[in-house]
Amino acid sequence: VGAGLFSVAGTLLLPGLAALVQDWHLLQGLGALMSGLLLLFWGFPALFPESPCWLLATGQVARARKILWHFAEASGVDPEDSSLEESSLVTELAMLSAGSPQPQYQSPLGLLRTQVTWRNGLILGFSSLVGEGIRASFRRSLAPQVPTFYLPYFLEAGLEAAALVFLLLTADRCGRRPVLLLGTMATGLASLLLLAGAQYLPGWTMLSLSVLGLLASRAVSALSSLFAAEVFPTVIRGAGLGLVLGAGFLGQAADPLDALHGRRGFFLQHVVFASLAVLALLCVLLLPESRGRGLPQSLQDADRLRRSPLLRGCPRQDHLPLLSPSDSCWVGHTPEQR
Repeated sequence: VGAGLFSVAGTLLLPGLAALVQDWHLLQGLGALMSGLLLLFWGFPALFPESPCWLLATGQVARARKILWHFAEASGVDPEDSSLEESSLVTELAMLSAGSPQPQYQSPLGLLRTQVTWRNGLILGFSSLVGEGIRASFRRSLAPQVPTFYLPYFLEAGLEAAALVFLLLTADRCGRRPVLLLGTMATGLASLLLLAGAQYLPGWTMLSLSVLGLLASRAVSALSSLFAAEVFPTVIRGAGLGLVLGAGFLGQAADPLDALHGRRGFFLQHVVFASLAVLALLCVLLLPESRGRGLPQSLQDADRLRRSPLLRGCPRQDHLPLLSPSDSCWVGHTPEQR
């Protein structure tokens, strides 16, 4: 959410920077320079160190120990102190490093060997693609109602900020899956109403539906990324999150493709993405709820994330329809019993 708000700030500041520079060559050079400064984080690990959680999950205990010691010294804590917490950390790291274990890296292809994690990633990538791709349809429907160029630009940036604030207030209180389900439902409903009543609805209704669709689709794409970071295990979280984000960027290609062919393919594109939004609504029901659960560390831990009931009054026992018969007998048993 914080990164998304920084993106909104950059979107709002970009027109002022363009008016100040008045030369697109210089503006592009400034953008490339700012992006090049990010290489400092790669060249100086002390500015942005590697995640100790990922290092421990992949068996890189020596590097994790060095970074944890750096964090302790920067916080003013002596790592060699004999207090209970520090000594337990030292003991645990010593046990992990016993025998000089070799690092065990996981490939994204390892998701194909899982039973549930690959499906969760596929659903979240699909929802991210739909959330980003359907925004082009809402922009097209919004353009005739607001002919000024700058007003839709700033309106969309404001709606993006509103969607992020909405996630900040609801995702942790109500849960990830219900909020994603609500956003997908609002996106599909707004898209279907615009598709069915484009020639009959008044202008203010078209404007309201377009605003609702932009708000909901942005919330869906942002929450899909947040959800993916909690569903994928630590050993492969970066690659899994990259696949979901890549699906979202692939959906953004719908906007220039529609502009390339003019308005001739707009109706067909709108029909396709409206149908995909309804399909995404059904797929979200198969996702597990990650709120209040520990982050999975290994692929086996991620496969234990099961679909939970939406209603609080329902029993917490999970009945996942896609479990194979060999695995369904283990539902409800503890890991020790397995």
